[in-house]
Amino acid sequence: MDVETLGAIGGAMSRAATPLALAAVGELVTEKAGVLNLGVEGMMLAGAVAAFAVTVATGNPLLGILAAMAAGMLLALLFGVLTLSLMANQVATGLALTIFGIGLSAFVGRDFVGTPLTALAPIHLPVLSDIPLIGPLIFGQDPLVYVTFVLVGGVSWFLTRSRAGLIVRAVGENHDAAHALGYDVIAIRYRAVLFGGAMGGLAGAYLSLVYTPMWVENMTAGRGWIALALVVFATWKPWRVLVGAYLFGGVTIVQLHIQGMGGAIPSQLLSMLPYLATIVVLVLISRDALRIRLNAPACIGKVFHPES
Repeated sequence: MDVETLGAIGGAMSRAATPLALAAVGELVTEKAGVLNLGVEGMMLAGAVAAFAVTVATGNPLLGILAAMAAGMLLALLFGVLTLSLMANQVATGLALTIFGIGLSAFVGRDFVGTPLTALAPIHLPVLSDIPLIGPLIFGQDPLVYVTFVLVGGVSWFLTRSRAGLIVRAVGENHDAAHALGYDVIAIRYRAVLFGGAMGGLAGAYLSLVYTPMWVENMTAGRGWIALALVVFATWKPWRVLVGAYLFGGVTIVQLHIQGMGGAIPSQLLSMLPYLATIVVLVLISRDALRIRLNAPACIGKVFHPES
């Protein structure tokens, strides 16, 4: 395997990992505030179709990305109204949000199937991008790959170094104590849910504008569920989310290359590998229940009653 092939594999791994990392870091902040939103898949699909439709209509991918984030936030707002204001069950509402997102995106995107779109161009830095192997991997990625690293670093700093991040974590650990100290638990959770929606929409935009620049119904193919698993895999730590995203992205790319080599393994079995890896990792992590209890927000999924 030559250097050029290794560089191509590394670049493909980054593209496969980026939507997972974006969606997972948004869900991580949501869960840190004590809210479990299982509607990541639906928000990603809404973002994907919004980004594609707006980009096709305007020719401006930046407007498409902003539309995707807005679409994700709208679905997240719907989730927030139902669970935070009306106190509906978070698990059931999240599942309903995913189903709603799948149907809504299929309806909105029915006229865009088969429409061509130029992918968001990667950044090319003279000399640096031409360095064998290292150049394409580090200096030749599309802008959203670099944005992802900045977002993960920003979220990590926010949660561990800022006063606002400490408040978010306090709300997730003990919402009654936070309320007693005078913090508006519902407002803080709304902000966290909206951030998660924006990141889910941005992840969807990456899929339809960069990873596979087209609109295909249900194009997320379960990535929202993998993002949810990544949060647990990372034990609610942002940098581990990024590492986990690249591990799962690597599994996705490896199985594609194995299929391209024409091995004797059925392609259907190879396509299962990313999801099988998710199940295996969750099973292994679940064996250490103490570790999960120590790292998971204590109030995650619990309804907050302001009068209590």
